Amino acid sequence: MPPTRSRATRSAVPEQLGFAGMPERLFVCTPSKLGAYADCPRRYRYSYVDRPSPPKGPPWAHNSLGASVHTALKNWFALAPERREPEALPTLLKATWVREGYRDVEQERVVYRRALDWLESYVATLDPEEEPLGVERVVATKTSVLALNGRADRIDSRGPEAVIVDYKTGRSGLSSDDARGSQALALYAYAAERVFRRPCRRVELHHLPTGTVAVHEHTEESLARQVRRAEETALDIMAAEKAVAAGADPDEQFPVNPGSLCGWCDFRKVCPAGAEAVAKEPWTAVEHLTT
Repeated sequence: MPPTRSRATRSAVPEQLGFAGMPERLFVCTPSKLGAYADCPRRYRYSYVDRPSPPKGPPWAHNSLGASVHTALKNWFALAPERREPEALPTLLKATWVREGYRDVEQERVVYRRALDWLESYVATLDPEEEPLGVERVVATKTSVLALNGRADRIDSRGPEAVIVDYKTGRSGLSSDDARGSQALALYAYAAERVFRRPCRRVELHHLPTGTVAVHEHTEESLARQVRRAEETALDIMAAEKAVAAGADPDEQFPVNPGSLCGWCDFRKVCPAGAEAVAKEPWTAVEHLTT
């Protein structure tokens, strides 16, 4: 990499001053930040370490679709209960619609119609009188290693318990294994249990295209395992950042993890491994919605 990249990386991680015997600083993070490193340390570096960050590729249509649907649902819950009707959805979705990434206006129109169909089917399953504990709610907590925060799509109150609800708009269906294996959902549950001071063990993935719900019931032990995994990732990141700040090669400390995700990476053009991957068009992931 060019020398300027290394200098920018080193300057992005200032040395922490303090006295001998002081505890290590906590690693401030979100589940998505931890996930970026787990997917590819090089992508993590481009996103969070290098300053200025390398230029990203064009916006993705599937991200625009997901953001539009999520915001429409957020605004649906912001309505007074008597106004939470399917008839409100076209206005809500149109107001929140993100237009970036689509191949053309025709594709965008078809995808918008599909998204509206999903929303109409989904809200028909909801009780408009029921108030969630939180919608797009930030929950935060600390461990001996992490200062963790994250924004949950929805947190429901089910009797004495809190339940994490995460909306999904991707192509593939989801199973209980997806809910069980999601570190993000587990960390939301761990933090929500402490914020609301009530049990939070159930996590749900609501797949709007199919109307299916994938569920997992965590235990105290399974949540603890996910937290330990997150802490281990954080320790690896902090060690790499310290090494780079001390003059180590950033490419060695944040190695690339080539694979199927490279074609979808925002930094594909600036990453040697990513540049060899077959590029995906910004609208590739929504093409199936137009057939």
